[in-house]
Amino acid sequence: MAALRAPRADNRLPQILDAAARLFRAQGFQGTSVRDIVRAVDMLPGSLYYHFAAKEDLLAAVYAEGVRRISARVQAAIDARTDPWLRLEAACVAHLEAILEDDDYAQVVIRVRPGDAPAARPRLILLRDEYETLLARLVADLPLPRGTDRRTLRLMLLGALNWSQTWYQPGRDGPRTIARRFVALLRQPLDTKEH
Repeated sequence: MAALRAPRADNRLPQILDAAARLFRAQGFQGTSVRDIVRAVDMLPGSLYYHFAAKEDLLAAVYAEGVRRISARVQAAIDARTDPWLRLEAACVAHLEAILEDDDYAQVVIRVRPGDAPAARPRLILLRDEYETLLARLVADLPLPRGTDRRTLRLMLLGALNWSQTWYQPGRDGPRTIARRFVALLRQPLDTKEH
């Protein structure tokens, strides 16, 4: 396993991160080579190792920035609200807006699975779990019936939100409308048998 090295800061680092995010989004982690990345920023292949010890370290840096961007939007959206359902709805809107806009970093978080990069897997899972802790707190605050499986509810909601980037069509319902509908479905009883 390659020794971990902190990325060094210079004026090329933002370009490297942006190019890697764009390529990882478009081609996946496995489909993107170090040569692809350095070619995109007009560097020599060995120059990337000045910043990152391995391609997996670069992926972890891109993933961390994507998680930071999504988390910041969600946190800003919920800060001014106190009602648990409105906080969850605001979080869902912010999450959808983050992943449905044209942001390469957020797309890497959604599209690149930890298993795609085994050497980076523990770091990616840790980053993902840090974000999911924010959503877990929101679900924990909901006034739900005793015995509700909050973990499964959170995972189901997060899966639905993340899958939307597959079927979403701009011009139809926007992120706000979609998020409100998702949360409304959670609030209303699903079994409405007539007696």
